[in-house]
Amino acid sequence: MATANRALVLVDIQQEYFSGPLEIQFPSPADSLPKIIEAIDAAEANDIPVVVVQHADDDEAPFFNPTLPGFALHPEIETRRTPAWKSITKQYGSVFAGTDLLEWLKNNEIETVTLVGYMTNNCIISSAAEAEVHGIAAEVLSDATGAISIGNDAGYVDAKTVHTTLMALMNSNFAAVEPTDIWIAALSDGHGLEKDNLPASAMSGAQRFSS
Repeated sequence: MATANRALVLVDIQQEYFSGPLEIQFPSPADSLPKIIEAIDAAEANDIPVVVVQHADDDEAPFFNPTLPGFALHPEIETRRTPAWKSITKQYGSVFAGTDLLEWLKNNEIETVTLVGYMTNNCIISSAAEAEVHGIAAEVLSDATGAISIGNDAGYVDAKTVHTTLMALMNSNFAAVEPTDIWIAALSDGHGLEKDNLPASAMSGAQRFSS
């Protein structure tokens, strides 16, 4: 495994996701938030910089409105925030779009972002996919992220299926996916997590599900 110069990126750990129609459903916030805290504590113990991201809409929007309580970081995150953390406000799914994150990463010679937070099915996958475009390696902590159930004209999918499917998808190409404890263990030797690749994932999938 290659040596990783990382930043831990806390994606939209905002009150919107802890109650109401956008409440994270799998893994539940009761399970994922403690894992996020573990990742923060491990990052700070290993001198890994932390980036905190908040999604913002306009002052008339029903969600992520900066004037409403749902915009705020969860108290468990806010109370840990320090002046050393890089703070970003974004308007798009990806943490890179319309922000100065890429410039900050390059200025600090950081080549890997570790993504935790919400939602798996929106900002996490969007950020992991865009990282590839910029030559940034991505890691996603599977138990420190979370998804919602979704339904629309194209179909209905429960949150567990959404989350587990996207974890497998990201690990096939866009990001190395592991639980938080494996990531913490990798910090001690400075190594990056290993992801699969699309051909290997395709062959394994075909072998598993061939009739």
